[in-house]
Amino acid sequence: MSAQTEATATRAESPADTFDFEAAFRTHYRRVARVIVRVIQDPSRAEELASEVFWKLWRHRSAQGPQCAGWLYRSASRVALDELRKRARREKYERWFGFHSTPGDDPEQSREAAEERTRIRTVLAALRSQDAQLVALRSEGLSYEELADALTLNPSSIGTMLRRAQEAFRKEYIKRYGEA
Repeated sequence: MSAQTEATATRAESPADTFDFEAAFRTHYRRVARVIVRVIQDPSRAEELASEVFWKLWRHRSAQGPQCAGWLYRSASRVALDELRKRARREKYERWFGFHSTPGDDPEQSREAAEERTRIRTVLAALRSQDAQLVALRSEGLSYEELADALTLNPSSIGTMLRRAQEAFRKEYIKRYGEA
């Protein structure tokens, strides 16, 4: 028996080595998608997010194994809640930047929306360049990791830097225009 064959024969297989990804996918996909759709109320987006959850499972070998169901459902609920947070944040910034108006708006609403966009641009221009970029890019829905890559910053400090940038934006807005 060769040394390699002997080593293979004596090596205990880890759960990830024997993990049947296709079987896990067939068994859990529908339920994972249902968990997500219950939270976000959008079946097509839920299917996209369910696929993301399975991609995460594929990449995290430590989650693979007989107990992957708990990991899948926990990940599904977290992804769904993250999606709700992204939507809320996006809607807030869309209102701020005026992307949320409808063609049926009356002229007064259109004028007010245009004034608000001008205020926001003025406040962004008054901020430090990095703070303005952080606020603007985050309003576009970029994740912390994407922000770090885009601005060549340390990913572990993005949360703090973003919070400070948003606080600077809020203070500058209040200083110039009063309470929002």
